[in-house]
Amino acid sequence: MHEFGLRVYYEDTDLAGIVYYANYLRFIERARTEWVRGLGIDQVRLQEEDGLVFAVRRVEADYLTPARFDDELIVRTTVEQMTGARIVLKQDVTRGKDLLFSAQVTLVALTVEGQPTRLPANIRRIVH
Repeated sequence: MHEFGLRVYYEDTDLAGIVYYANYLRFIERARTEWVRGLGIDQVRLQEEDGLVFAVRRVEADYLTPARFDDELIVRTTVEQMTGARIVLKQDVTRGKDLLFSAQVTLVALTVEGQPTRLPANIRRIVH
């Protein structure tokens, strides 16, 4: 499991003072980027040397309780499933012990031309 902390800024909120729904997707994207970096995977090098990029194929999201300006949040990322072609992650956003948002995110590998490809064996070993 990987944890990524963040604070809610005014720009993240809507007129009601709660986090705008689409910003949760930004929060979990940042957490995934840090998760990949923490695994030692250099995404720039992966693209330049191997011609490979990660892409989100599917997101299933549940908005449970709103976050508000200045809240301190934690995004927890865990691998739920991995095959030769995809990685399924569970990403939860919490404030203290309260679960605010939960998503299941499916990642796939693409060539730089946008064609689906298998995850390289070294990536599967690192992630698993």
